[in-house]
Amino acid sequence: MLELQDICRSFSGKQVLHDVSLSAERGKLTGFVGGNGAGKTTTMRIILGVLAADSGHMRLDGAELGSQARSRFGYMPSERGLYPKMKVAEQITYLARLHGYSKSEATTRAVDLLTQLGLSERLKDPLEALSLGNQQRVQIAASLVHEPDVLILDEPFSGLDPFAVDLVLNVLTEKAASGAVVLFSSHQLDVVERLCDDLIIIGDGKILAAGDREDLRRRHGTLRYELASDADLSWVQNHSGIRTDEATENRVIFRAEESAAQQLLQDAVQRGPVTRFVPVLPTLSEIFRDFTNDSAPTLPQEATR
Repeated sequence: MLELQDICRSFSGKQVLHDVSLSAERGKLTGFVGGNGAGKTTTMRIILGVLAADSGHMRLDGAELGSQARSRFGYMPSERGLYPKMKVAEQITYLARLHGYSKSEATTRAVDLLTQLGLSERLKDPLEALSLGNQQRVQIAASLVHEPDVLILDEPFSGLDPFAVDLVLNVLTEKAASGAVVLFSSHQLDVVERLCDDLIIIGDGKILAAGDREDLRRRHGTLRYELASDADLSWVQNHSGIRTDEATENRVIFRAEESAAQQLLQDAVQRGPVTRFVPVLPTLSEIFRDFTNDSAPTLPQEATR
């Protein structure tokens, strides 16, 4: 497990990270989300040792994080960092050689990884001849070619079409299943919601929420319900204590305190057969909007770590 405890960092006298504590477990895909300037990239660079923390501690599997452990890290920055005129396979082979692989091992690893990422027909093309999405896949290959123990990815899905997202997801899932720590940031909340196991939300340099994705959805205090009936439900919109989000003749999604929702259910049963009555869990986008809003509530303590 990768753990950060009470990490602080300032630039030119302005504090940008405030006691950041988070964890990313082996075997899981951990999503790290926040708006522009929230502190994601700064936190990742401190994990990598590119920046130093002003205070706090970082540990990997209980041991203080140092240069030897970081030599087994893989990193994909949000900026392009490869050689545009170098052929794709040669470039990834070269990076593998820098990590100590023999020429034959490096070549095999590069070709296998690029093929897995759907680039088998572009191995001899210069990087600059590829689309931005394909360049992104090459960048991901560069972060993976040396079999890292910890993988840090900054916006890995940027510019990828749905087919490419699935290819990259398969590779990352395999990496996590092998026991690696996989931490990635993204602005694409729908992608994060579909892919990640655990979720960390950061805003203004502070961790706002963290935990298992589904646990956060269950614990988040958006009290919404779905009610469906064979009878007409148009009357629900005028029911006391109810605010409707969606409504048709036989189905309504509404917000209410639990007592008002139960009263509505009783009234609906008296009017006709109720075919569905369930709480509606918030989407990651809704959770993110709530927790990056100054008026947002705090998650229960059990949901943070």
